[in-house]
Amino acid sequence: MKRSLLLVFSVLLIMVLAACGGNEEEKPNKDNNQENEESSETMADQNKSDSTDKEDVLVSLKNKDGDVVATATLTEDEEGVHVALEGEKLPAGTHGFHIHEKGACEAPDFKSAGGHFNPTDAKHGFDVPEGPHAGDMKNIEVGEDGTVQTERLADMVTLKKGEANSLFKEGGTALVIHSGADDYKSQPSGDAGERIACGVIGE
Repeated sequence: MKRSLLLVFSVLLIMVLAACGGNEEEKPNKDNNQENEESSETMADQNKSDSTDKEDVLVSLKNKDGDVVATATLTEDEEGVHVALEGEKLPAGTHGFHIHEKGACEAPDFKSAGGHFNPTDAKHGFDVPEGPHAGDMKNIEVGEDGTVQTERLADMVTLKKGEANSLFKEGGTALVIHSGADDYKSQPSGDAGERIACGVIGE
């Protein structure tokens, strides 16, 4: 009888010890799972931050009457900032197209946008040894039907905040279409004529 009780007691003791051991093993697993979840959340936040930096920036350019006559999509890669422009109801012909130094587009003359974006204090124009401005871009060609669809590269600017050449500097920047062609040499803005459309970058 005593031997039977001793056997039963031994079996119960083994079961209790096994159960305790199992609980101890589960705890580290739980901690590991929590660590994995935290690591995943951190990576997700990092990826979200990275993707935010790479998001397209859309700009609506309006004429003096307040009508949207063009839209621009800004994207950045290792070459610089690409500006994809689509417009309509614009005057046919060649037009200057620049990034200006202030994020303000007050009609009718858009002079509120200031001069060309020029953080390096350079001269204007691709045909000038001391140029160009960071905000200088090649002319655009508007068809007889008043439409344009083209892309320009601004390789001296960035969309990253905090950089000296950032388009998101304090006070902002703007895209401007001029009435005439930029001759790439006249100071201070290429003799491109009046400003006929303007859009604040990042607005």
